[in-house]
Amino acid sequence: MTQTPAATPVPVHWKLVIDAGDPHAQAGFWAAALGYEVEDNSALVRRLLQAGALPAEATVDSHGRAAFLDLIAVRHPEDPYDKDTGVGRGRRLLFQRVPEAKTVKNRLHLDLHPGEGRREGEVERLEALGASVLRRVKEASGEWVVMADPEGNEFCVC
Repeated sequence: MTQTPAATPVPVHWKLVIDAGDPHAQAGFWAAALGYEVEDNSALVRRLLQAGALPAEATVDSHGRAAFLDLIAVRHPEDPYDKDTGVGRGRRLLFQRVPEAKTVKNRLHLDLHPGEGRREGEVERLEALGASVLRRVKEASGEWVVMADPEGNEFCVC
């Protein structure tokens, strides 16, 4: 007798984890760059502190609220989130503190698509947020600007 395999559930949310020297600064940059929101995990942090499951030195005040020192995420403002923890259930970027600086080219990067005729304005806006232009590319396949975020992670504005 042949059994039909159970349907594999599709993930309902995802996060791209990005190493950072200063996770909170990176979260602020990318939230502004993408129109995302910095997650508010303060209720969870307070519960963990009160339960003795999290030492005070593993927390920081970020934007006037309790946050994890070494982790912070940003999420799309229209995506669902857990109201008890502040953890997003949709499109997220999670920044985690690492001791070493970035040393080589990214193996994964974001492409930002601001829309027809809006590339240069978007590049200027991102520069004002702390990004820098690495190079402008013009090829038969298209044009884009390669940029770096404040910690040197490459991304493209197409």
